[in-house]
Amino acid sequence: MKLEQLSPAFKDYLWGGTKLRDVYGKNCDFDKVAESWELSTHPAGESTLAGGDHPGLILSQYFQQFPEVLGKNARAFRDFPVLIKLIDAKDPLSIQVHPSDEYALRVEGEYGKTEMWVIVDCEPGAFLYFGVNRPVSKEEFQQRIENNTVLEVLNKVEVHPGDVFFIQSGTIHAIGAGILICEIQQNSNCTYRVYDYGRRGADGKPRELHIAKAMDVCRLEPSDTASHLGPVRSCAGGTAQTLAECPYFSTEKLRVEEALVLEAGEDSFISLLCVKGGGRLEGPENALEFTAGDSLFVPAGTGRVRVCGEAELVKTTVPAQGE
Repeated sequence: MKLEQLSPAFKDYLWGGTKLRDVYGKNCDFDKVAESWELSTHPAGESTLAGGDHPGLILSQYFQQFPEVLGKNARAFRDFPVLIKLIDAKDPLSIQVHPSDEYALRVEGEYGKTEMWVIVDCEPGAFLYFGVNRPVSKEEFQQRIENNTVLEVLNKVEVHPGDVFFIQSGTIHAIGAGILICEIQQNSNCTYRVYDYGRRGADGKPRELHIAKAMDVCRLEPSDTASHLGPVRSCAGGTAQTLAECPYFSTEKLRVEEALVLEAGEDSFISLLCVKGGGRLEGPENALEFTAGDSLFVPAGTGRVRVCGEAELVKTTVPAQGE
């Protein structure tokens, strides 16, 4: 199978900026480009094949026609397990929480949402919220939502480029203003807002909150904020570093200095999202030029591929279940 470059779906949420267009050259006519869904089969926004033999084919149809490109690990799931985004938060996102698989499948009919963030760039002093700063009862938390003091009990973390956060379902969180993020998450669009700064949507009405459901699923104990990054490993042509691993995805940061060799076996496809620099991806059947912001898909079973150039990429695969 050939290597594929993907075209994203775009979202113009009210908190978005213009960096995805201005910095990464995303071709989008929205005034605000809040998110680009780079690897997505979610019906709320599917990515498509950018060229090759099937230009414009949506990703879910590509997987239906050629299921072998997924690899056996992803095929073990009911639905494709991963969604990868670039997010430009010019303004802060709502304070929110995502449910577990058990709750989301029962109540919403889709997966829950565990996710991770890689801070690609940020303004000086930018911060996000990650969990609570002390144990909080659900009664106190609901009262604070109602009287607009909920921010006082949230864990505020200043961020820097290269920081990584792993956010399990049930964790109260929010991306702050001035942050550009690569997000790898479960294939879900299930978000419960608990506080939104009194903002109004495009229709002039306050944006919907989901407090009752949020109270069902939130965990109000301080989260594990310690770094769990693996060591930087030297390899021929660059370095690799494990960022996060869970049943739905396994991620690494690759730094390519000359040419780095990867192996796409039968277990999993490889997703490569370039966050800095550029280069060339070479496979047995074709090669693709890429630059910052480009999303590349290496089908399972491709075998050995070479990443040439000077670049930083986020590599995502699906691990074997039960490991």
